[in-house]
Amino acid sequence: MKLLKIIQKFTICTAIILISYSNTVFSQDAPIKIGYVSLERILNESKMAKEAQLKMQNDFGAREKDVRDGVAKIKAEAAQLDKDALVIPEVDRIRRQRELAEHDREIQRKQRELIEDTQRRGAEERSKIFEKANQVLKSLVEQKKLDIVIQEAAFVSSRVDITNEVIAALNSK
Repeated sequence: MKLLKIIQKFTICTAIILISYSNTVFSQDAPIKIGYVSLERILNESKMAKEAQLKMQNDFGAREKDVRDGVAKIKAEAAQLDKDALVIPEVDRIRRQRELAEHDREIQRKQRELIEDTQRRGAEERSKIFEKANQVLKSLVEQKKLDIVIQEAAFVSSRVDITNEVIAALNSK
């Protein structure tokens, strides 16, 4: 019984302290200032991102064309082998099938290497963009005196969306 009274008194004292503390915290004059930024839009719309995409297309375009041409050549050779299979000797057919399989493995290897290289390079480019965007965002946060910046949300009002300002600042640098 005594323990129950002590717990009740402790709970009442704790509630009084929390209520008085919350009044001092929430009675501040400055409201919380929130901002929102869309990293996806920055990666799609910023000049830096578009330049990185163009640079990657220039760097990897020839390899992509080589792989596409190789795939088309293998398909054409396979179709020709299917047509010729009935009229060519068994030894020639087997030799051509092996050559075709070897070409296919080589193209698949090139394709894997291309995918790995483009993914690695894309990650490097995105990292550079994120680094610059974070610098711009930090200065924008200080200018606007924002308390919090959110990167993902279910709904965002245009009042708090600062993505356009971040993109404009990135484009001006």
